[in-house]
This record gives sequence, structure tokens and C-alpha cells, in this order.
Amino acid sequence: MILADKIINERKRNGWSQEEFADMLGVSRQAVSKWEGAQSTPDIQRIIQMAELFGVSTDYLLKEEIELPEVTESDGREFEGDNSKRLVSMEEANAFLCEKEKAAPIVARSVVLCILSPALLILLSGLTEMEGSIIKEAAAAGIGVVALLLLVAVAVYSFVVVGSRLKEYEFLEKEEIDTAYGVTGMVKERKKSFASLASSRTALGVIMCIICPVPLLVTAIMEAPDYIVCSMVSVLLVIVSAGVYLLVRVGTINNSYDMLLQENDYSVSKKRFNNKLSPIASIYWSLALAGYLAWSFLSNNWQFTWVVWPIAGVLFGVVTAIANVVIKEK
Repeated sequence: MILADKIINERKRNGWSQEEFADMLGVSRQAVSKWEGAQSTPDIQRIIQMAELFGVSTDYLLKEEIELPEVTESDGREFEGDNSKRLVSMEEANAFLCEKEKAAPIVARSVVLCILSPALLILLSGLTEMEGSIIKEAAAAGIGVVALLLLVAVAVYSFVVVGSRLKEYEFLEKEEIDTAYGVTGMVKERKKSFASLASSRTALGVIMCIICPVPLLVTAIMEAPDYIVCSMVSVLLVIVSAGVYLLVRVGTINNSYDMLLQENDYSVSKKRFNNKLSPIASIYWSLALAGYLAWSFLSNNWQFTWVVWPIAGVLFGVVTAIANVVIKEK
């Protein structure tokens, strides 16, 4: 049970309204409302006052794992945190979660634009192979490349805008943190309520990524003309982008919970490892992008060069594993 719930329970157990309780503490009713809504956290002096009014210990109010009140006449012990770590307040945590929820669809759409960027180029290239086509190869390449660059430019702009809005929270990804009273419980509750929706969207996204090659495989088995095969590659990208949209949107929100809880990819050990891996990852993906663009422009086989990305993704797992072993040995 988090601090907000304990305040509500104890206030009601004593039969006090929010106004009456606020008068006892010398604060406004709005302040009490925010405490009970987990939108802000009372300072330590208010918590001590509450413990005295409720007739419980400060440990009961502050420690989320204690579910039953520990009655005491007076308990003035203050919370002793690790001053070497940055403290995340309830207000800061709520603001961060709100920003991540706003950013999730924007980031997901931007990733989709990157995936779809070569789709028109591939489709037009295929149409030039069709008998009697009025689209010339040079025109198809020009239109397709312009569309690719525009979509990537829009995606990059969105990434930059989102990044600037979240810049003040970058420390959550890299630094060890402490959270104020009630933050951990609040985040766990929000993560739990989101879990069902996240599971269904993740499952659907994974299924779409698995079935995306089916149209392409069917046309290949039927020995369809090249222009139909190229069009099926575009369909593949559309299906993949829809699945990736769901995965990225869910992942962005789940990551925000993990950052505050310091779990999974944002555990303390993972943060330390990622800080050391970051330069390697930047170089790796820059080389992958350069290789993809060089191969695509030189060969003009955009319908095939996209395989660079799944291969690069698999190889990056190998690079990460090797880096992990080397870093541990050092």
C-alpha cells in the first residue's frame, strides 16, 4: 500500500474530511487532495504530524511493504536516503510519466516512417518492370528517393522534438536514483494497470512481424512477375510497420516504468553496462546505415537491400554479448 492510500484510509478511519484534516496540518485542502491522489508527496515534517494525528508510526506511513499500522505515541525519525544518488520526487515522476505517454505515439509513428521510407521506391521500381509501363526507371528512382528522404526527415524531426522535451530526464537512463516516498508504489500500480493492454498489443505486434513475409512468399512460390514481387515487398513493410508501431508504443511506456523502478534494461548493473556500450553502439549503427545507403544507391536494388537491417540487428546481439564478456573481464 502506498503513502497516498494510507493517508486516505487513516483520515477516513478517524472520520475527518479533507478540509478538517488540512486545518489540523495547517495546509490547504488542495494539498491534501494532491497527496491522496499521489500527485505530490508531503515533506517529512508533515509526515511526522500525520503519524502523531493518526497514532501510527512514521515507518508505517513511509514503508510501502508495511500494510498494518504500527501504533506509537511519537516517532520523529526522519528518512535517511543515499545523498550520493539523485532523488526523484513524486511531482517529477508524474511529469516524466506524462511526457513519456505523450511521446510514445510520436516515437512509434517516427519509427514507422523510417520503415516505410523505401516502400514507394521499391513499388515504383517494380512498376518499371511491368510490360507497357509509362514510368521510366530514372523517374521512378527520383520520386522514390525524394519520398524516402522526406519521410526520414520528418521522422528525424520528430525524434529531435521528443528528445528535447525529455532531455531533462536523461539521467533516469544513465544514473542510479532514489525515489521519494510513494513514488515506487505509484509506478508499480500504474505498471500493473497497463500490463493487460501491453500484453495484448505486444502479442499482436509480434504476430504481425511474424506473418509479414507471407504475401511475399506466396508470390515467390507462384513465380509471379517481378513487379508483383516488388509490390509484395512494400506490403511486407506496411505489415511490419504496423506491428512495430504497437511494439514501440507499448515499449516506450513500459520503459518509463522500468526507469523509475530501475528494473529490467534499466537496472543499476544494466545502466553501468550501457554507459560503456554506448560508444560502440553509435559506431556500429552508423556503419550499418552507411553500408545500407552505399549498397542501395550503387546497386539500385532497394527491394533487396532492406535485409541489411534484420542482419544488422542479429549481429548487434552478438556484438553486445562479446562486449558484455570483455567488460566483465575488465
